[in-house]
Amino acid sequence: MPHTTPPEQGKVNILLVDDQPSRLLSYEAVLAQLGENLITAHSGEDALKRLMEAEYAVILLDVSMPGMDGFETAELIHQHPRFETTPIIFVTGVHVGDLDRLQGYRLGAIDYVQVPLQPDILRSKVAVLVELYRKRRALAGANASLVKVNHALQTERALELEALSQTLALANADLSAANARLEAEVIERRRAEEQARHLAEKLREADKRKDEFLATLAHELRNPLAPIRSALSLMQSDKPANGESSSLDVIDRQLRQLVRLVDDLLDVSRITHGRIELRRQLTPLAPLLATAVEMTTPHIESNAHRLHLAIPPETLLVDGDPQRLTQVFGNLLNNACKYTLTGGRIDLGVAVDGGQVVVSVRDSGIGIPPERLRDVFDLFVQVDTSLERSQGGLGIGLTLVRRLIEMHGGSVRAHSDGVGLGSRFEVRLPLAAVLPASAEPVAAPVAAQQTAGRRVLIVDDNHDAANMLAQLLGMSGHDVRTVYDPQLALAEILAFAPDIAFLDVGMPKLNGLELATMIRASEGGQHVVLIALTGWGQEDDRRRSREAGFDRHLVKPADPFEIEKICREVVRR
Repeated sequence: MPHTTPPEQGKVNILLVDDQPSRLLSYEAVLAQLGENLITAHSGEDALKRLMEAEYAVILLDVSMPGMDGFETAELIHQHPRFETTPIIFVTGVHVGDLDRLQGYRLGAIDYVQVPLQPDILRSKVAVLVELYRKRRALAGANASLVKVNHALQTERALELEALSQTLALANADLSAANARLEAEVIERRRAEEQARHLAEKLREADKRKDEFLATLAHELRNPLAPIRSALSLMQSDKPANGESSSLDVIDRQLRQLVRLVDDLLDVSRITHGRIELRRQLTPLAPLLATAVEMTTPHIESNAHRLHLAIPPETLLVDGDPQRLTQVFGNLLNNACKYTLTGGRIDLGVAVDGGQVVVSVRDSGIGIPPERLRDVFDLFVQVDTSLERSQGGLGIGLTLVRRLIEMHGGSVRAHSDGVGLGSRFEVRLPLAAVLPASAEPVAAPVAAQQTAGRRVLIVDDNHDAANMLAQLLGMSGHDVRTVYDPQLALAEILAFAPDIAFLDVGMPKLNGLELATMIRASEGGQHVVLIALTGWGQEDDRRRSREAGFDRHLVKPADPFEIEKICREVVRR
């Protein structure tokens, strides 16, 4: 029979798909009794073409065909929206396992029949599907009639809906206007949020640039300070006349103040970003206070202040970073000295309150207005009086005090009865232990035995800094050589065989880190004690120095006494 025949009135199409003509004949023989239109296809591709030409009640599909098999054909058939509900019966001449059967059902098959065929069973299954198809088609016809009736009803109600729509349109007009306003507000809010995000990003970038600027500024300030400090030490060592000595003391105090300002600037940046790590240890409080007093004594004496100490004889131990706590107490003493008129009084007291040790610094200075007491620890805040402004300052010392004390688990408060009535700053720290006062005086440490002068090499492209340090060390009995070009340093190390080498880090052509690495890799370079002498002093800078092979990292302007101590104490590696 031909591949396709137009469906006669009342008849439906059945598609028979098999690559073997003999099987197609057997299918036709079995299903002829149904009296329906039987359409044949010899491959999966052929079947897809037949489907595009007519509508089918059921498809009888061979599983094992060359090229496109039955599973692939079924999948493609049911992927088309028009045929996704067309029932498929798979025909197979082999045993069908559970997995194959499951795959067939997944692809849309509703049943399997085995070859050789059982005519009655196949005919019954197809007849049921044909009848189901007819009922679906009848239902579709009824639905079409219903659609026509509904169309008439819809037309009748259209006028009612039109009137209702007009009423709703009027009501919705106000709602639309409100929605438009709301949408505009949302757009404006989103724009504001985007601007805020953009501003925050710009602030973060500006903050990063600020940190980089502060680090660079500190480096650039420290470089010229280094030869100034060395030159000052040389001048002081020459035993100047009384008038000259007084002038040199002024220079020394102001130089120390400038170094302290540079350090405070960097500390504020590091603490604000959480980049300071405390090196905590169990340490007695009294030596920390003594060091702070020693640091501020020149400032106190230059202002003719009277300093009174009230420190108990017991040894009070705290768990803290000695350097940072000394910085805190030094800042408080400097603050008291700075804001007290000449000839004033400063009291430094220590007491135990429960599990805390209380350190108080009281002065007879200008005082603090009551409304400013809560603000004095904020960054860059200064008391707004003409006298205070005349004292200068950056308004960061007390900020450092509060941040560092809080990092130690303590607290700090400011007290004042008003302008002109002085101030009192009270620091509270957790008390680790109290040891009784020793009945025997502590023996003074024996001075280190003087050693012979060292062979010292100084490598720095700053001629003033190198020459001043060389003169200072030469006066102490050391054999000193200077190199201004870092590229010549390796040859000098081989020729001179120094015990110690001071290397500047920020040099052109070859920086100090690269030079240190080259020295360590050179013959004899492992035995030289390498000291980084640089304006860069942050923790990352110190880490990079260690990684490059430096033994010590000194920040310019380094204390001449510390440099001399290193020269006397180091032992050749």
